[in-house]
Amino acid sequence: MGLSLRGVEVETGVSNAYLSQLEGEKIKQPSPVVLHKLSKLYEVPYSLVMKLSGYPVPEPLAEGSFLHARVGSLTEEEENAVVDYVEFMRSKRTPRGRR
Repeated sequence: MGLSLRGVEVETGVSNAYLSQLEGEKIKQPSPVVLHKLSKLYEVPYSLVMKLSGYPVPEPLAEGSFLHARVGSLTEEEENAVVDYVEFMRSKRTPRGRR
């Protein structure tokens, strides 16, 4: 993309010192938050960046799974939206005995 470290810092909010350490491989397993910012900037799938950085990545929904049977194949973006929605719904639950 032709960006300097300072340019990447401006675009992502990640300090150029941290970026320099990433580039020099002094940081072996960068923060997922940093990886997410960089993946968005460079338009690389976040799951690929996580995998390449040594983090475990969930497998896509298997064909034959309950959700696949109900909605069919999902793109990565759709899967992320489903996860976000489920987390939102779970956050609205009230603890037992409270109304």
